Amino acid sequence: MAKDTPIFICQNCEATHRKWVGHCDKCGEWNSVTSYSSPQRSPNGFDGRNGNRIEFQSLEERVIERPRWESGLSEFDRSCGGGLVPGSAILIGGDPGIGKSTLLLQVLGKLSERASCLYVTGEESTDQVRLRANRMGLSKANVLLAAASSIRDLITSLNVETPPNVVVIDSIQTMYLDSIDSGPGSVSQVRACAQELIHIAKTKGFVLLLVGHVTKDGSIAGPRILEHMVDTVMYFEGDRGHNFRILRSIKNRFGPTDEIGVFRMAGNGLIEIENPSALFLSQRRLDINGVAVFAGVEGSRPLLVEIQALVSASTHANPRRSVVGWDSGRLAMILAVLEARCGLSLAGHEVYLNVAGGLKINEPAADLAVAAALVSAACDKPVSSNAVIFGEVGLSGEVRPVRQSHLRIKEANKLGFDMVMQPFEEEQSPDSEAGSISFRTFSHLNEFVLCVTGDTANLKGLTNTTGDKT
Repeated sequence: MAKDTPIFICQNCEATHRKWVGHCDKCGEWNSVTSYSSPQRSPNGFDGRNGNRIEFQSLEERVIERPRWESGLSEFDRSCGGGLVPGSAILIGGDPGIGKSTLLLQVLGKLSERASCLYVTGEESTDQVRLRANRMGLSKANVLLAAASSIRDLITSLNVETPPNVVVIDSIQTMYLDSIDSGPGSVSQVRACAQELIHIAKTKGFVLLLVGHVTKDGSIAGPRILEHMVDTVMYFEGDRGHNFRILRSIKNRFGPTDEIGVFRMAGNGLIEIENPSALFLSQRRLDINGVAVFAGVEGSRPLLVEIQALVSASTHANPRRSVVGWDSGRLAMILAVLEARCGLSLAGHEVYLNVAGGLKINEPAADLAVAAALVSAACDKPVSSNAVIFGEVGLSGEVRPVRQSHLRIKEANKLGFDMVMQPFEEEQSPDSEAGSISFRTFSHLNEFVLCVTGDTANLKGLTNTTGDKT
């Protein structure tokens, strides 16, 4: 008979220790190491038993495609890739209080008109969920509620002949499996609970929506493997200073990634924003310095957003660099290129950069718009209010073309802009949807700085004598 060998595993990072310790040297957590008993394995990794033979299939086998469940919220369906795929597992993360539970309850309220829906909460009582539903006008929705945390009970309840079509688990960190000797939310519990729920969802063919808590750095709490286990990973983002929310897809096995859905938080729930560009530019002031309009693309959706910059003289040895909505490392790169290639030194100035509206931009196509806002703020010359800007900037100062420029131009034309500042492309074909838009193309950042300032003499004493003159 195999002898049980005790092993010691950290519940926070799953690091294995030879003996019990009070402090895990891998993650630094205290009192997280727990002992387990595991049977001693044979030297070759097997215990003498043979497994079952796997039956392999060819690629020519017929695939049964089941129609997607459309939630009735077009912005939610867009982020999912066109709707909910039966048998799929979707993980939705976001900051506390951002509106994850509100969003999913609203989705179930729409779906309940043509599908059976189940909402399982491990954080609230059923009365609390009913109060939220009453506030949202969903008290008559055919949604079944349950306040439960035991995975064993859930699997038993879902393993029936006619399971529900859509199941929401709010949240996965509150679920527990009684066969694991650790508390809810630990690494082993989250992984095991998610595995059991995903297995029953794919076996029975219902849509599984998992709510996930996030850590301080914005990632899903629990093991990283959780994001690999599910089919779709989405983040519900938003600035608490603004009332709109963004649902962003970062992984999707059944559709494109980086798709976003835009909502506005109201007293009775979330309201869809069909034209987010108009929302982000609704409070824009014209003809002021330090402002540029960037034409971006999120997934397949073009977005126009205002980038604001403020440059002020500093008496500190290390002037401050503050960024909201963009990568701080990329801002440092743009400042270095402006100094080294264009002779515009901001070393003795504080620089503040903000993407208006709370939107987070990740694509390098915003480099040229950021440079325009910085140069405009430093030289006190406003950028044309009728112009949109996009383009990537290299370390040598070259301006590089970006993807899907036709979508950016089309969106600019739709919102009434008459000028596009973009990189030069040798084989650029005229866009039939550009309308009356005029184009200014640039191959180097020097040309762009000259276009924005109009005169190199108007650099307000910011010219670096060691840099290349424009």
